[in-house]
Amino acid sequence: MLSGVERVVLHVDLDQFIVAVELLRHPELRGRPVLVGGSGDPNERGVVAGASYEARERGVKSGTPLRTAASRCPEAVFLPSDRDTYLAASAEVMGALGELGGILEVAGWDEAFMLVDTEDAHETARVVREHVRERTALQCSVGIGDNKLRAKLASGMAKPAGVFRLDVGNWVEVMSERPTDALWGVGGKTAGKLAARGIATVADLARTPMDELAGEFGKNIGPWLVALAHGYDSSPVTDEPFRARSHGREVTFQRDLREVEPVRAEITRLSHQVAEDLAADETLARRVVVKVRDSRFGTHTHGVALPEPTREAAPIERAAQRALDRFPLDRPIRLLGVRAELV
Repeated sequence: MLSGVERVVLHVDLDQFIVAVELLRHPELRGRPVLVGGSGDPNERGVVAGASYEARERGVKSGTPLRTAASRCPEAVFLPSDRDTYLAASAEVMGALGELGGILEVAGWDEAFMLVDTEDAHETARVVREHVRERTALQCSVGIGDNKLRAKLASGMAKPAGVFRLDVGNWVEVMSERPTDALWGVGGKTAGKLAARGIATVADLARTPMDELAGEFGKNIGPWLVALAHGYDSSPVTDEPFRARSHGREVTFQRDLREVEPVRAEITRLSHQVAEDLAADETLARRVVVKVRDSRFGTHTHGVALPEPTREAAPIERAAQRALDRFPLDRPIRLLGVRAELV
């Protein structure tokens, strides 16, 4: 590598992606609280798929039930979700990023990692951001890091439409006093378990001996959590095609299901939809997981391993029905889901 040139990881994260795509079609809605989800009817059951920054300021985010969103933000404009349009917009963005050189790893609809050699990382990040905007009219934030973990966290700190660098030089200063769930990969349940042990911040976790967490979290996960707190991440940026880990379908019912037979019929329908997704993607399932959310919003899952990898509907349905048998089904059901975990 030439003197003065450094190798960095960039994390490109599209800002309010789903809403931003809709605003290209509805520019008159810019500056207003906009929520995307379901059929666009806030009186229906369902959840928010995308929320504008204006809506987020009013306490609404992705995953908020539509009716709750309507009560928190009655002035919001609700729009129906349009998956195909978002996929097309994502493909356009990833195509634009591919024109810039380096190694590009597509990480999802609205995010990607880039491994680049540069003399000026901030200028390169700004070039990436402007190229995406010029090619697609969409805004993105760019995080600069010395690994994927730090670049991912940096892009969140850059929002909206900014650039931020997080590396070994400023990791302690930036991250020490943040809660443990600020770390990529640490969810609310894990953070709760850590807090119960007196580990509230990233600094607390970094000071924890690795073997101290092995008993509760496992011999691999425990040390990994401590490594995260130090900002370590050895995963490479790879240009292998993005591959989903699972294919799933779910449905929220406008009226709770109270009888077993309609529930089984929905499991059959969802299983066949998942099989169609597997066929379209030319992937195989190894395990089938069923999700049930009851009328009190209790959400539980059960999974069944398949006898052999398959994309055929019949064995996927049989596994899903077996998973359903593991639920008590003693309360009305508001949501069902079927997910195939891939080989």
